[in-house]
Amino acid sequence: MESWLPGSSGPAEAGPRLRGLRGADLAASACLLSGAGAEAGCSAPAVAAVLPAGGSGERMGVPTPKQFCPILERPLISYTLQALERVSWIKDIVVAVTGENMEAMKCIIQRYQHKGISLVESGVTRHRSIFNGLKALVEDQPNRRLSKPEVVIIHDAVRPFVEEDVLLKVVTAAKEHGAAGAIRPLVSTVISPSADGCLDHSLERVRHRASEMPQAFLFDVIYEAYQQCSDYDLEFGTECLHLALKYCHIKAKLIEGSPDLWKVTYKRDLYAAESIIKERISQQICVVMDTKEDEEHVGHRLEEMLKNELNHVKVTSGRDLQQIILEECYNFVCVNVMTSDFEETQKLLNMLEESNLSILYPVVVISVQFLDYESVPFGQKMENLMRIREFAKEVKKTNILLYGLLVYYPQVKTQVKHKNDLCSVWRRCCD
Repeated sequence: MESWLPGSSGPAEAGPRLRGLRGADLAASACLLSGAGAEAGCSAPAVAAVLPAGGSGERMGVPTPKQFCPILERPLISYTLQALERVSWIKDIVVAVTGENMEAMKCIIQRYQHKGISLVESGVTRHRSIFNGLKALVEDQPNRRLSKPEVVIIHDAVRPFVEEDVLLKVVTAAKEHGAAGAIRPLVSTVISPSADGCLDHSLERVRHRASEMPQAFLFDVIYEAYQQCSDYDLEFGTECLHLALKYCHIKAKLIEGSPDLWKVTYKRDLYAAESIIKERISQQICVVMDTKEDEEHVGHRLEEMLKNELNHVKVTSGRDLQQIILEECYNFVCVNVMTSDFEETQKLLNMLEESNLSILYPVVVISVQFLDYESVPFGQKMENLMRIREFAKEVKKTNILLYGLLVYYPQVKTQVKHKNDLCSVWRRCCD
């Protein structure tokens, strides 16, 4: 086994909240996630995850294996690793990749600062890759950092949208039943053709389900199943739950999964995944302003307008920027009011670069400057435009997308009448 452990430094991450948990699930969550679980009488199992990532992506029709295809200039597998890393009770993550992609995977781990990842060489089939990952968790290795878990999660490297609540449900069910897996309703009816290419029979769709990932098992159950597995099953099989049933007589508990569990399979799925990621990181906008809240200025009209116009987005004031960055806000509107040299924008850009927030996702910053056309000459206006362009070129290297908006307006007391003009300018900027 080959292990790759990058440095521990990285962006502060706030994991996704547990959604849809009630009753026993919520109690199980408290036991699993709390370090004081044992004191409370709860048994918190040691949990590891295995990701087979040795596929060639033939169905996608591109030369790059789909797990390494870029989405927003970041490999798909990195998003999946991030989803698992955010779950504090998953202690180890083992990724099985081909020998030829081992160095590429190490570079991904290092560049995106993934932690607690171990690499093993994949097999020629999915089941052989998973078996290699399981063996890495039990075999004695020099300088080994892995330990045998009580429960192991098996997940696909190309399912990046798995949430913690689904992982919790399958792990909890696996501890009770020995095996568990996520399922979804069938979208299309499954039919069986005869040897001559005619319809033999069809399945009643309402009685069947599509098997999805993640799946979880008591480690001893799935490891024994793979040890007993026939060469035929290792070569042609794809369903881990079936191995637990066939070789260990364990009937897996089936957990209804969410629509987000779909697998990136075809090229069009990459575009769909990109849309989902963009939507997720666009749910919050932070407005940073260099004036006090009680000061009367047209800049506050901009914040008010954003809250009214973008009612599906959370608009917050950047009074505690460190906390907002910690909560992973990726969109900022920086209003420069008191000065004409983008001082507030520069301050924000410095904080973002120091936080490493843009390592994982692009950060969008719109720098807004209000200029009184009666006191600011036209030449200075053009100079400001050129300066913001230079800023933008520089920070783009760190995955920060900077845009400039100059609002030229008269400094009069009746600023309310300019609200409609401001709205139209803002819409043109966003478009």
